[in-house]
Amino acid sequence: MKNGESISRRNFLVNAAGMAGAMAVLNSELAFAQDAVLDTPRSNNKRGREKVAWKVQPFPMTQVKLRSGPLKDAMEINRAYLVEVPNDRLLHMFRVTAGLPSAAEPLGGWEAPDCELRGHFAGGHYLSACALMYSSSRDEELREKGNALVTELAKCQKSNGYLGAYSEEFYDRLKNQKKVWAPFYTYHKIMAGHLDMYVHCGNEQALRTTQRMADWAYDWIMPIPENQLAQIQRVEFGGMTEVLYNLYAINGNEKYAVLARRFGKKEFFDPLAAREDHLAGLHANTHIPQVIGAARGYELTGDERYHTISDYFWHQVVDQHTYSTGGTSDGEGWQEPGKLARQLGSAAEECCCSYNMMKLSRHVYGWTVDPRVMDYYERLMFNVRLGTQDKDGMLMYYVPLKPGMWKTFGTRFNAFWCCTGTGVEEYAKSNDSIYFHDADSVYVNLFIGSEVNWPEKGLTLIQETNFPKEEGTTLTVRAHKPKELAFKIRIPYWATEGVKIKVNGKVQTIAAAPSTYAELKRTWRDGDKIEVALPFGFHTAPLPDDSTLQAAMYGPLVLVAEMGREGLTRTMIYGDSGPDDEHQKAIEMPQVTIAKTGGPMTWVERVPGETLRFRTVADAGNLSLKPLYQIMDERYSVYLKVNEKAV
Repeated sequence: MKNGESISRRNFLVNAAGMAGAMAVLNSELAFAQDAVLDTPRSNNKRGREKVAWKVQPFPMTQVKLRSGPLKDAMEINRAYLVEVPNDRLLHMFRVTAGLPSAAEPLGGWEAPDCELRGHFAGGHYLSACALMYSSSRDEELREKGNALVTELAKCQKSNGYLGAYSEEFYDRLKNQKKVWAPFYTYHKIMAGHLDMYVHCGNEQALRTTQRMADWAYDWIMPIPENQLAQIQRVEFGGMTEVLYNLYAINGNEKYAVLARRFGKKEFFDPLAAREDHLAGLHANTHIPQVIGAARGYELTGDERYHTISDYFWHQVVDQHTYSTGGTSDGEGWQEPGKLARQLGSAAEECCCSYNMMKLSRHVYGWTVDPRVMDYYERLMFNVRLGTQDKDGMLMYYVPLKPGMWKTFGTRFNAFWCCTGTGVEEYAKSNDSIYFHDADSVYVNLFIGSEVNWPEKGLTLIQETNFPKEEGTTLTVRAHKPKELAFKIRIPYWATEGVKIKVNGKVQTIAAAPSTYAELKRTWRDGDKIEVALPFGFHTAPLPDDSTLQAAMYGPLVLVAEMGREGLTRTMIYGDSGPDDEHQKAIEMPQVTIAKTGGPMTWVERVPGETLRFRTVADAGNLSLKPLYQIMDERYSVYLKVNEKAV
């Protein structure tokens, strides 16, 4: 492939000794529950409900620990924020709706008493984040905080199973086609949060609450005729299909699988099943969760139509609707396939879309074990997940692509956007896709400081790296006794020159082509060390419909032009409504001039003596560049206008 092509074309605890046995049983059961839901079907699922098993399995988060590095830093910042949010404030509108007393101060933003999405974070995302954080870090404080919230929310659940921070009247409006803001979107979040508390924390009350909520939804949906249901499905309903299939995977009640299928939106699914791209004009994050539900349906039912829908959708979005960062959407919507040059807005790349495309990517990867899927996953991780959280745990809604814009963040108790919710989940589970395995191999997919424990093999693998500031990684084996197996290390699409792998100091002669796995199979002994050099190189990512609009890339990192801080104030960076153009000056896209005979990246170079700092060469312009994930309180431009001159 030619240097400079777009991503799609670049391949893309308890300490008491008497409790040890009980805890071992609990951890085993939780691991099986994790495998039954949340994107991790296993080939030997003891419940027998998975019809399609993944070819490789992710290690449970309980067996993967983050070590020093940017993802560990982000997790700790997130943990501190989750601890800070008071349960009474999270519960307030649930209690008010249930007619129970509450003296708590209401939360603001999308959790305010007059917002029709209230409850999505307080009873949903927040529980998911606590549960995921417990799995990834064994944080007992957050587990107990989540357990206490589950207990109090159960007191707010009606006798018919309904649970919400607003009344059932919202659903009457939905049924009667009156204006209402996405009640089933919020309902899904609450169900998913409770299910996560069961899966990751073993909370049986949370499972009962989820089942009763599903029963209420079954009674509400099933009598509705198809033509009326089609109208209802035009109002965002989030991941209802996914959470219902996940519930079915746990308890085997067929009614939940029937209900999951009923939520399938025919006018969206039918073109995808026919491999037709009708995405233009659709709200992006309304529909990505629906496709995740289709992927889960495929795994649990074996329905090939579900597979076609999710597989075609993933490839089409990545190939035709994705920017250099891996992000998708502009103004929360999609455009015609491959038409991105006029979609560089201040409200581009909704963060929820990146979160959900990463979830969907896990399914596609599990089916295919295609390293190109992890190439894409890595791009999202290091460009539009890292860098969307500030030092205090505040989160972004959009990643602007309009030249001269800046990053904006919510506030502690007065934002609670959808992307606040997916953000606190993301930074609680950043260890979930680093390592996968089959019967005799470990797949090292991401270069993140971490360690993975494989007790069945008596082996731990420790990864030490400061990636992406370090161009490579070091893996150390800890083994009780010698063990034969293979380590398969992803060689990224961008690692085109100078890849070198050493085992115990000796250079290995093995295949290490871009977008493949380098396989190291041998009998491993305690202390064996693997050193992987992955030199970053410059390349460009032009827009498919205008090759003169290009993003500069260094390895997996999108480099952006720094455009100063003129006019920026704290109130412009931190607010509760997201970015807008109110303070936007008429700023042109930065220009780069190159010679026709020059290569596509002859116009940028590293700044000597500095880490991840770059500049344009003398006759190309006068720009300073750095990775997008490091931009915080300054204006920037992801894309540059590249002009050619005759020589």
